[in-house]
Amino acid sequence: MPTALLTPQTDIVPVSPPRKRWTRTELSVLESVGLLAGQNLELIEGELILKMGKNRKHCVGLLLLLDYLVEVFGRPNMQQEMPIDVHPEDVHTSEPEPDLVVLKRPALSMRLANPRPDDIQLVCEVSDTSLAFDLKTKANLYARASIQEYWVLDLIHSRLIVHREPSPAGFQSVQVYGPDESIAPLAAPQAQTPVSAFFN
Repeated sequence: MPTALLTPQTDIVPVSPPRKRWTRTELSVLESVGLLAGQNLELIEGELILKMGKNRKHCVGLLLLLDYLVEVFGRPNMQQEMPIDVHPEDVHTSEPEPDLVVLKRPALSMRLANPRPDDIQLVCEVSDTSLAFDLKTKANLYARASIQEYWVLDLIHSRLIVHREPSPAGFQSVQVYGPDESIAPLAAPQAQTPVSAFFN
């Protein structure tokens, strides 16, 4: 006779079902035949991440941050919501599309390939619903790529989280700037601005 299982068995180790890890090459094939048409996807660590639509608060934060960075670095050196390359060990399974990227040279000088980590001065994400993902998964991806500076504009808590000193284990310096504090990029230390300027 079968025995009724009245309580869950805690000695069973949960096993996650296997997942298909995608590569950039495979995605390229899917895109070429139109299977991904109309979908706003980002490839991160072999998984297809559905990029959420932007609410008005996100759009305003992005525009304010963009205005500041254009004033500091010039429009030609800016890239918005376009793919970049990461560390060679991650590049086949990840092609992030940060909200903003400050490049060391004009974006149009890189017409044939994505900017590489050596081309990048600063990466920025504007975060609300994606905050945890941006602070953990994306931060680790950018740190492994040796991207020197990564900003997360946290719209939920009205703060700027600044990541510096990248290493294979993650960013060694992570500092939180409140609205009453000022910040400047490593590549332009003279360009101090109050964090509140990104939330007005």
